[in-house]
Amino acid sequence: MFSIKKWRNGAKWTNWSGNYLSYPSQFYAPQSIEEVCSIVQEHTFSKRTIRVTGAAHSFSPVAMPEQSALTLHNLRGLIHVDKAAHTATFYAGTYLHEVGPILAEHGLALINMGDIQYQTLAGAISTGTHGTGITLGSFSSMVKRWGIVTGEGDYIEHERGPDALSEALHVSLGLIGILVTVSIHVMPLYSLEYTSERSDFQTEVNHFRQTIRENRNVEWFYFPGSDQIQVKKMKQVEPITQPKLQKMVDRTKLQIIENGAFFVASEICKWKPSLSIPVSKLCAIAVGQEQRTDISYEVYPSPRSVKFVETEYAIPVDQFEACIEEVNSVFARQQFDVHFPIECRTTAGETGYLSPTQEEESAFLAFHMYKGMDESSYFAWVHDMMRKYNGRPHWGKMNKYHRDNIESYYPNAVKFNEQRRIYDPHDIFLTSYFRNIFK
Repeated sequence: MFSIKKWRNGAKWTNWSGNYLSYPSQFYAPQSIEEVCSIVQEHTFSKRTIRVTGAAHSFSPVAMPEQSALTLHNLRGLIHVDKAAHTATFYAGTYLHEVGPILAEHGLALINMGDIQYQTLAGAISTGTHGTGITLGSFSSMVKRWGIVTGEGDYIEHERGPDALSEALHVSLGLIGILVTVSIHVMPLYSLEYTSERSDFQTEVNHFRQTIRENRNVEWFYFPGSDQIQVKKMKQVEPITQPKLQKMVDRTKLQIIENGAFFVASEICKWKPSLSIPVSKLCAIAVGQEQRTDISYEVYPSPRSVKFVETEYAIPVDQFEACIEEVNSVFARQQFDVHFPIECRTTAGETGYLSPTQEEESAFLAFHMYKGMDESSYFAWVHDMMRKYNGRPHWGKMNKYHRDNIESYYPNAVKFNEQRRIYDPHDIFLTSYFRNIFK
């Protein structure tokens, strides 16, 4: 989780998983939009690069600062809400765990979110962070208006429309400008009826298309080498608050099973990787029945204290069954020592020059490796296999994007770069990672 106490010039910056670190010479924590403009103007003059680091939860170098780092930690909170229009305008540094309670005070809620709530709105929107639900889009799709500080230090607001700037801002990676305010589409407050159960892999594959259409949110956890999977489903219901005592019991169980016990299992696998598949099978057996109903922002997130690295790909949803069958056949041969489950989710297709869905309904498959275990051969296989299924990596996860392949993933990458050059003509948001892709 982000800590402002560690925010000082010359200090080490690292992301959550610890696979990227840097030592920016300058750290900034502006108190106003005017101060953000002034900081950017200084960098335009000095030609130094600056990155907004968000909550540092990405597994790629997307938020890694080099010369200067900027946090929006002091630019948080609700600016305006329009209940009739179902829109809410926030400072973009607002953390996701703050958004739900704020909206609930006005009888409103986010349309969807994932299971991590420590990101900022700016980070989630800029990287295309998503939850699950075949009729639901990413955080980027909720945006109605962006307020950015351009690479020349000007604050502008832009209403979403069928124009080039909107397409570029949809997943902008912080390269068009610093996102400081954002108006998002919201909906009336609701609760989710949540169930988690262990099921047979082949049965779920056979019913996959039906299941994702019958439930608002569906998430799979495939345990490598096992014929059992965990299936989580959520249905929207009228607002109901879970009793406090039961909520405490459920959270304690989650902490013990999904974090405490899994941490011990992960340490065993790090000590002896050949035990990974047997451990994975044991984890699959340990999945129990769970049901609860609560306000949506209390149901979406899950605690994640066991650290890992991750790569995630979006593929056309109609290729999901073939893809997961291939994954299963590889693990049946115990080709890799992996015990972390593979997380499978779906989203609606959406536009945007750099959207991994490229307007197609998509299935996202997230591959993890426990921190301290070697992921290189496993992720190399994932990268190669996913090309067969027209997969595109999530920008916030480990990827192999570079200037020689970016247009094969995103035909409109050239158009994105045109917009980037207009709004950041001095390349002050362009770190080495992005220079290898867009310069």
